[in-house]
Amino acid sequence: MNFFLHINRNLIISCGILIIILLLLLIFSKQFSFSNLEIEISKKNLSNVDIAEPKFTINNDSKKIYITAEEGNFLNKDEIQLNNNVRFNSNEFSIETENVIFNRNNQTAKSNSKSLFKSKNSTISSEGFDIYDNGNKIVFYGNSVLVLK
Repeated sequence: MNFFLHINRNLIISCGILIIILLLLLIFSKQFSFSNLEIEISKKNLSNVDIAEPKFTINNDSKKIYITAEEGNFLNKDEIQLNNNVRFNSNEFSIETENVIFNRNNQTAKSNSKSLFKSKNSTISSEGFDIYDNGNKIVFYGNSVLVLK
């Protein structure tokens, strides 16, 4: 008789189940390693940022100016570099720019990047600005365009 006819069916079924289990383990291990890779990539994107989505407020007696950005980096104890989609909002106006140095202690902000100031009756486009005196005074720098409505 032929030797292959004498092989036990239980042995064949056991080997088949073992192969299926090994294949499933291989598939799941690859899936878990991809999800770990995605987490590591997202951590690397934020590694050079000290503050993600910072929010600050400049307070004075008559109003509050809310400051938001996508990224922030500490320059020293008091100064923070705000980057990407920086917005200043109050009840009276808003300012949009890309880079600002905000001083938490003095409650001042300075930008040397293109800025857009919007209020109810005017719009100012400038190459930078300086907010000081607790938000009571704003000076616009460079070539500025004022549009009155």
